[in-house]
Amino acid sequence: MPHPASAPPLRGLSAASLRRGRPPSRVAREFTTWMKHECLPFWASKGWDDRQGGFHEAFDFKGRPDGSALRRTGVQWRQIHVLARASLLGWTDSLRVAFQGLEHLLSHAWSPDGRSGFVASLQPDGSIAEARRDPSDHAYALLALAWLARASGDAQVRALLDVVLAFLREELTDDRGFLRESPPAALPRRQSPHMHMFEAMLALAEAVGHPDALAEAARYRRLLERTFLDRKTRLLLEFFDDDWKPIEEGGASIVAPGHMAEWVGLLRRHDQMLNEPATPLGTHFLGAALRAAEPVHGFLIDEIDTLSQPRKLSRLLSSQTALIRAWLAQAGTGADRADQSAERLIEHVMATYLAGPFAGGWFDRFDAQGAVIGTQVPAATLNALFSVAVEAERVLG
Repeated sequence: MPHPASAPPLRGLSAASLRRGRPPSRVAREFTTWMKHECLPFWASKGWDDRQGGFHEAFDFKGRPDGSALRRTGVQWRQIHVLARASLLGWTDSLRVAFQGLEHLLSHAWSPDGRSGFVASLQPDGSIAEARRDPSDHAYALLALAWLARASGDAQVRALLDVVLAFLREELTDDRGFLRESPPAALPRRQSPHMHMFEAMLALAEAVGHPDALAEAARYRRLLERTFLDRKTRLLLEFFDDDWKPIEEGGASIVAPGHMAEWVGLLRRHDQMLNEPATPLGTHFLGAALRAAEPVHGFLIDEIDTLSQPRKLSRLLSSQTALIRAWLAQAGTGADRADQSAERLIEHVMATYLAGPFAGGWFDRFDAQGAVIGTQVPAATLNALFSVAVEAERVLG
């Protein structure tokens, strides 16, 4: 088993300095305890398919894996990221499982059809389900490889990171610097892969001190400011045509409040890495996202449009984790009562989404009336919950 290596120190202020004399948060402690003692043990053990390899895509409400579900590559990478970083933090001892996941992806998902890159999904037996190369999947690959390299000190993992980065630059980036959907090109073109790539660049800078990471992050940030941010409404747009003009339906474009919230935390991290003051755009995105919150718990609905009309009233758990991280980022700048807003939302999430269906699991989506949608616990959401736990412990203590 590889051993942890020396690496750049983790960036960020201590919890004590962020709380400014306030005692550690009871709510944050309860949430991180759940993550460490219920959630991670379940997913580090039962999440892995001992029979066919790879991580299970989802579980039913009785905690049984869906053995027939396709294995999305992006989900596999997010599981590796969680297990690697949690091992680095001392929250679990799961580097071996993380490396099993890496070996499975390299054996089955990298270039199985003779073309470079990771395919989008696999059958449970490891054969190709969808051969498309998705830029978001490769962003998740960089995120996972950065933290796996940091946690293990493995030089081969670090070298693989540069191979994936080169593929992204050469095959999935167009001559204007935007990410292609898939070679050959597909529509619509999306904002979200660029957001995930921005996050990956921050991870490369933080975890392994990659020399190109912050410059690349700055480039993706410029795309946000110049293209994805609607000049008229100042909302974050999601879908575009091949010329990067917003796609409209019924005279308006779709907006995902959860993605605006996610950008808040990412922009704050980037500012901090550059030793720059907090950008007003982060505060603006938080305010815009909050206008799409339902009144009872303050949960974000899934979609609105540029006319500020609700499009999808359901409430995905990952949107709420993004909002928590946004409040935590605001708290890190000393914003008044932002830490209390984060605590309140964590408490609401624990009382609803994490109220079942089994220890270490969650309800992933509710409808407008508060009824559970779906019958499965998707593995993809673990990454979002884990990221909240990391930030909550750092900021709230």
